[in-house]
Amino acid sequence: MPLHRATPDTDLPLTIRPQLARPGAESTVPRLRLPDGELPADAAYQLVHDELLLDGQARLNLATFVTTWMEPHARKLMDECLDKNMIDKDEYPQTAELERRCVNILASLWGAEHEDGATGCSTTGSSEACMLGGLALKWRWRERRRAAGLSAERPNLVMGANVQVCWEKFCRYWDVEPRLVPVSADVPHLTAAAAVEHCDEHTIGVVAVLGSTYDGSFEPVAEIAAALDQLQATSGLDVQIHVDAASGGFVAPFLDPELVWDFRLPRVQSINSSGHKYGLVYPGVGWAVWRDKAALPEDLIFEVDYLGGRMPTFALNFSRGGAPVVAQYYELIRLGREGFRRVQQESRDTATWLAGEIATLEPFRLLSDGSELPVFAFALRPDVAGYTVYDVSEALRFRGWIVPAYPMPPAIEDLAVLRVCVRNGFSHDLASLLLDDLRHAVSKVEALAGHLPVPTADTRAGFHH
Repeated sequence: MPLHRATPDTDLPLTIRPQLARPGAESTVPRLRLPDGELPADAAYQLVHDELLLDGQARLNLATFVTTWMEPHARKLMDECLDKNMIDKDEYPQTAELERRCVNILASLWGAEHEDGATGCSTTGSSEACMLGGLALKWRWRERRRAAGLSAERPNLVMGANVQVCWEKFCRYWDVEPRLVPVSADVPHLTAAAAVEHCDEHTIGVVAVLGSTYDGSFEPVAEIAAALDQLQATSGLDVQIHVDAASGGFVAPFLDPELVWDFRLPRVQSINSSGHKYGLVYPGVGWAVWRDKAALPEDLIFEVDYLGGRMPTFALNFSRGGAPVVAQYYELIRLGREGFRRVQQESRDTATWLAGEIATLEPFRLLSDGSELPVFAFALRPDVAGYTVYDVSEALRFRGWIVPAYPMPPAIEDLAVLRVCVRNGFSHDLASLLLDDLRHAVSKVEALAGHLPVPTADTRAGFHH
């Protein structure tokens, strides 16, 4: 089955506006075949532009963690770098230098000591960075097992069932058993006791998530590390940690500096984060950083000759745009520590205020309140009948809001929730407008209660972790 599903009008041609069509030329364009001739630039632009009107408004998309607003100066820098290929470090040495600076800045921000330079790289996003972190864990575990004369078969990775799907992809692609620890409605993320319970001699590492995509909560990284310390003391098992800080890596250092989750914990070997989430950059850029050179196996580093220069590379992708990396450096030096604190505090304040207001609405109960990531989830109270969170989500779309409705992780998937992700650019004023529209959406679905179709897997609003 193709990934892109067919629609009833799949084979109908696209029609060019009469004002833009050349006299005597074709007035339509095939959808799924290459046109025989050329189109005027303005006609091609208008065709694509008009179709994209059907996309949701990015600023009103409260499903995404991804940045939807940047300053004009940052956009200008990105425009100036759109033609630069990040892999061509010999041709674009200064872009490579800005990447190096970013890695060192983030390593310092996350508590790594790196007198001889930090170890890390930019990626296309956190998913690629997670793959790199997982590979390093697997390679190091395999090296230790082989050095001890033990079998390096059947590796496993311990993580909560609430992890982002990229971790399941990592396990499938690199032949690692995913040990998905069940979560509960009371604690919908990984705990220290549960993590240790699922570890054995074949465990390559534990993934701790700093900012769950389900509800915005921080997993207790320090508690997990302490439990693994105790495990090593009693059993000899040395299990390392990778922190998936896709969102929290650009929030916790500024708003919760007392929270110990990073390289200050000796058991944390690697961290990933998304520059295009709370790093305040348009997609796509992520970051993978290791605590030191020893944490990144040499077998994962390739020395390649590429367009006149010899360079080390350990990202999965080769060609990719340099613009987001340049934009990341801009944001780091533009805002500095205090600027990031101010921006992220504004987002958290907006999230906690909005969550508090929603908690006062009769049909809802909060699962989280936005006090960690500026993200919160809420569900219908158990006594509410006649409609679902999927109906509320659909009603909000009439006003342009994209508020996702989805089931919680396995073991608590019977609980369906709505989630709001507050990002830079989502102001208190916009939050007030959302609150008004949420009240209206509730009154609308309550008036139709009992007459709405029961949502199925095909009719639910699409959303994937």
